[in-house]
Amino acid sequence: MTYTPKSDFLRIMQERGFVADCTDYQGLDEALIKGVVPGYIGFDATAKSLHVGSLIQIMMLRWLQKTGHQPITLMGGGTTKVGDPSFRADERPLLTEAQIDDNIAGIKKVFAAYIDYDSEAPNRALMLNNAEWLDGLNYLEFLRDIGRHFSVNRMLSFESVKSRLDREQSLSFLEFNYMILQAYDFLELNRRYGCLVQFGGSDQWGNIVNGIDLTRRVIDQQIYGLTTPLLTTSDGKKMGKSADGAVWLNAEMRSPYEFWQFWRNTTDADVGRFAKLYTELPLDECERLGALGGSEINAAKVILANEVTTLLHGAEAAAAAEATAREVFEKGGVGDDLPTLELTAEEVAGGISVAQLIVRSGLAKTGKEAKRLIADNGARIDDAPLTDAGLMLDAAALASPVKLSAGKKRHALVKLVD
Repeated sequence: MTYTPKSDFLRIMQERGFVADCTDYQGLDEALIKGVVPGYIGFDATAKSLHVGSLIQIMMLRWLQKTGHQPITLMGGGTTKVGDPSFRADERPLLTEAQIDDNIAGIKKVFAAYIDYDSEAPNRALMLNNAEWLDGLNYLEFLRDIGRHFSVNRMLSFESVKSRLDREQSLSFLEFNYMILQAYDFLELNRRYGCLVQFGGSDQWGNIVNGIDLTRRVIDQQIYGLTTPLLTTSDGKKMGKSADGAVWLNAEMRSPYEFWQFWRNTTDADVGRFAKLYTELPLDECERLGALGGSEINAAKVILANEVTTLLHGAEAAAAAEATAREVFEKGGVGDDLPTLELTAEEVAGGISVAQLIVRSGLAKTGKEAKRLIADNGARIDDAPLTDAGLMLDAAALASPVKLSAGKKRHALVKLVD
């Protein structure tokens, strides 16, 4: 980005590393200086929670509101019925309306931690659902009024579609319509709410440009697109994934302690960059943390984990997670905040294998994986090496909580409940 922005929002986005590309830096900058700019990001409801991969966009909406503008979170109640084909090797499984509604309810919980929907300020955030205008569309009218503005030749040239076709993988007509529906979302948001900018990952560039072009053709309005980089960690892993699966943002799908631990385990080279993107620490502090080395970088990771966890789960949850980590790692104890598997006496009446406990506590996905972990000397029980995958535990053995460990950084408690 060579343009030097004058607006607070665009300057912060540039300084903290949020910007991959923009359709018109100067035009958007001038709009941001002129008055309150509504901007949106769409989130399809494909799961009951968003994961860390979406956090860069959520933070972008948070900064938009903090700099005096209006965030719009658009739930894809309509588009989820189709499924975004962007950079996927196959078609997404279709969900029922009940599943979609359930997923939206789960996703909504996350946004309340980051964005203010309740104030009376002119930049109070809006949460909308595109089913509001997509569900009632008349197909023939839509084809005549909207479809005529789209060139199939141009749609085929977008990288998200081209990469799928180049690999000779099927792209259904249903999916091909997705980009038209997303473009129509932008048009409707501009018509109904004066929305001027769409944000998204750089893989959404083609869809965003379509919406801008459609809005110009249909109602002659100038609107903008701004994309974030597709993030990977410094060791090449996709952001949002960990050894034990997706890093979900909802507490019931990933505990605050496990969320904290994910950030505490950040690679040294990523600390400064992640502090800029995922916290509100001043820039010079982010750079100072990123420049630390040796044992000091571990203290920087604790600060990063506390800041990110406080934004999502609150300061108490962050403090409890740090206390548990210190108890587990520094004192070799059993922390109060560890993920916990609760069992009844009836469930263990005949004994239960330790491999099964490792799976049920989330430290391994399958029994085979649990047995391999034990065979490779990667499992511990109450901090002692675990060597027998067939070890059976009964109610007497579980009378006090038992700590299971997978490697040095992942732990869980198993305890009996009445």
